[in-house]
Amino acid sequence: MKNLHSLCCIVCICLFVTAAGPLTGISRASTKMPAFSLANAVDGKNVDSKDFQGKALLVTFFATWCPPCMQEVATLVELQQEFAKEGFSVIGLSVDQGGAAEVAQLVERQAINYPVLMADAETAENFGGVFGIPISFLVNKSGNVVKSYTGLVSHTVLVKDVRSVIE
Repeated sequence: MKNLHSLCCIVCICLFVTAAGPLTGISRASTKMPAFSLANAVDGKNVDSKDFQGKALLVTFFATWCPPCMQEVATLVELQQEFAKEGFSVIGLSVDQGGAAEVAQLVERQAINYPVLMADAETAENFGGVFGIPISFLVNKSGNVVKSYTGLVSHTVLVKDVRSVIE
C-alpha cells in the first residue's frame, strides 16, 4: 500500500508540475554538474559523466509512465539530432523502478538517439532532489548547470537555450 501511495504522490506532482508549466531560469550558474556512473538502459554498460566532458548537455529525469515525459521525447530526439555535431547531448535519466527492460523497449519504440541511463537515488539527490518529473538541467561545456526546467518545456525554449550554451 505504501508503494501505491508513493506512486500516486509522484503522479500528482508530475501532473501538477505539468499544469503549472515550466519553471525556467533557476539560477545555477556556478553549480558543477554532479558526477555519476549509471547503467545504460539498453545494454547495461556503465556510462560515466566524465564521458561527456567538454559537451553541452541537457540532463533530463523522466519515467515511462509519465505522460508529459513521453510527450517531451520527440523534442529531445530532435535536439539531439540537430545539435550533436556541435558538441551537445541529451542524457535521459530514467527513474522507473520496474527495471531497465521497459525503458529499453521505450528507447527502441521511440527511436531515441541519445543515451538513456537508469538513475539511482544518489544521482537524483545530487541534482538537488528530484521531486517531480520531467525535470531537466542545462549544462554548459564547462560542466556547470546553468538552467533547470520543471515540467514540459517547449521545443522553441529548449532550442534557444541550447544554442546559448553551444556558441
